[in-house]
Amino acid sequence: MAGSRGHVIWGDSTMDAAVESEVRLPGGPVVAAVVQVQAGTEKEQNIEKAEGFVREAAKAGAQIIGLPENFAYVGPWAEGLEKGIDEPIPGPTTDRLADLCKRMGIYLLAGSLPERVENGDGVLHYSTSVLIDPDGKILARYRKMHLFDVEIPGQVRAKESDRFAYGDRIVTADSPLGRMGLSICYDVRFAELYRTLARAGAWCVWVPANFTLYTGKDHWEVLLRARAIENQYFVLAPNQIGPHRTEHGQGRSFGSAMIVDPWGTVIARMPEEEGFVLARLDPDRVRKVRTVLPAWRHHRPEQLYR
Repeated sequence: MAGSRGHVIWGDSTMDAAVESEVRLPGGPVVAAVVQVQAGTEKEQNIEKAEGFVREAAKAGAQIIGLPENFAYVGPWAEGLEKGIDEPIPGPTTDRLADLCKRMGIYLLAGSLPERVENGDGVLHYSTSVLIDPDGKILARYRKMHLFDVEIPGQVRAKESDRFAYGDRIVTADSPLGRMGLSICYDVRFAELYRTLARAGAWCVWVPANFTLYTGKDHWEVLLRARAIENQYFVLAPNQIGPHRTEHGQGRSFGSAMIVDPWGTVIARMPEEEGFVLARLDPDRVRKVRTVLPAWRHHRPEQLYR
């Protein structure tokens, strides 16, 4: 986390640092946008397309914009490495996005990039989300903690741990837009992460994703709404859509990028196409939901986290 102003609230597999905190709300409503794209194997084309949607969303009034997981490349891993998709952070892509943030005066969540980290043992890769502020500074970076490993003989094989190392930090970011929590895609199946982000004072949480069609049609909306309902905060979920190449043939991403409010209501949803949707996030909505349904006050972490 060197050089980042993100707040690490849980590291090295301990619970001690995950102390409860009052929710950190912005001073007023925030206009947010989630982007939906169909990324392919041409990195430059993917980034140009993502930048185009970011510019359009900013012109439409968005103050913070989120890109999906793998927005710069979706395709066979070995082919991607040959094309130089992995980078350090900060690096060429985050520098480019930082310039865009400065020009447009926005916050930007770069859903995930394949971060290259060189150490004495060689090279590690992480699936890393980066939050950039309007001055072009990296507010926080989050390395995906839960990696999607599924193998059904004769049907599907997806093993992210063959590519990426596991992240070991839960991360929030403070800004004039309040305290935001960071996560990536498969993380959404692990409720403890989202409760910990809520305990740390997040009023909204990002879930940039490349959710598969097979699981997405049954689980995507259910999981996002559940995380919002149980933690009584906003959930913002950019997503990939459409077919793409994989190491083992053809895959398809589900789409339906959405924003969910603290009551669990989907307040913005993308149709089955590329683009973005906007929503006005009112911090009073968090206060109201936590007042009319005070489940948050009834949480007993002293019994659960010991």
